Order: sequence, then C-alpha cells, then structure tokens
Amino acid sequence: MKHNPDDRSDNAENIEYNIGKTIQNMQLAEEMISKTDDPKMKNTLEEKNERRRDSLERMREEIKEEAAYKENK
Repeated sequence: MKHNPDDRSDNAENIEYNIGKTIQNMQLAEEMISKTDDPKMKNTLEEKNERRRDSLERMREEIKEEAAYKENK
C-alpha cells in the first residue's frame, strides 16, 4: 500500500475558513439568544457558543503550528 505524501499546502486556508464560519455561527446564535424567550433554547445556544470558543482557541493554535511548519520547511 502506497502512502500519500503529507500535503499541508492548504491547511492554513482551511483553518481560516473554519474560524470564519465558527465566528459567523456564534454571531447567529447570539442573535437567537437575544430574540428568544425560551430558557432551554438560550441555555443550549450558550453551551454551543462556549464549545465554539474552545474550538476557536484550538484552531488558532493550529494556525500558529502551520505557520511554524512553513517557516521550517
């Protein structure tokens, strides 16, 4: 079985795209939180946004790793 070479050429772009989409989803959730009177829905959306904040931190670390990889290449 032949292994594929490690192609990281578009990783940074993909991560940046995902960061943008995550921020967009957070903003939409915040709008919904402000418009809904349902406490269960508010709680669910707030929990999702907390997980999204955690994901954003990890994605930003990945961007740094990709930059370091490109510098050392």
